[in-house]
Amino acid sequence: MQAADSHDVDKAVLAATNAFADGSEWREMTGGTRRDIMLKIADVMEKNREELAYYESMDNGKPVNIANNVDIEKCIRCYRYYAGWADKCRDGTTIAMEENPGMFAYTVNEPVGVVGQIIPWNFPLLMQAWKIGPALATGCTVVMKTSEKTPITNTLMADVFREAGLPKGVVNILNGFGPDAGEPLARHNGVDKVAFTGSTAVGKKIQMIAGETNLKNVTLELGGKSP
Repeated sequence: MQAADSHDVDKAVLAATNAFADGSEWREMTGGTRRDIMLKIADVMEKNREELAYYESMDNGKPVNIANNVDIEKCIRCYRYYAGWADKCRDGTTIAMEENPGMFAYTVNEPVGVVGQIIPWNFPLLMQAWKIGPALATGCTVVMKTSEKTPITNTLMADVFREAGLPKGVVNILNGFGPDAGEPLARHNGVDKVAFTGSTAVGKKIQMIAGETNLKNVTLELGGKSP
């Protein structure tokens, strides 16, 4: 498996941008259809859970029964949970205007766009589900860089997404190192948001990069597992 570089990031961002374009299959899709696709992702994982658990064990080193009963089980639940939001999260709010009683304001929730996602090694499939689940539910497209230490099962998920009926370009998965693929993804002006789980030092760098480029939104989960 060849490690991804900045050229691969450009290709993946372009694919995600095209999938998010006005008039695309994904943008025209109703929340109910997105819900059904996400439920199908969970169903396909359920059908192939023994194989996924085997490769998650090989990838990460945890026992197969732990991979199956914890990691795969929680992934399936995660996609089913966020599927339930897909046809509800676009609702907005109607707001009374006190200064102008005859008028009102309203809000409409819209997908942010192309989301760059970077995950660590410790829960490869579950980290992927935690990030991809809400992005799909809200109608975003994704470019995900997995950990170079655990690339196997995240790549296998491309087949799961395809079987579930996810349109081409909605989720793009890259395997590579931080300086070669992670930083170009965080810097890319075609990325509207970055979601990162990892070290505090890298999180600080991503926040700085966002300010240096297109002021993309940033969500960070940083540090160790202790308070």
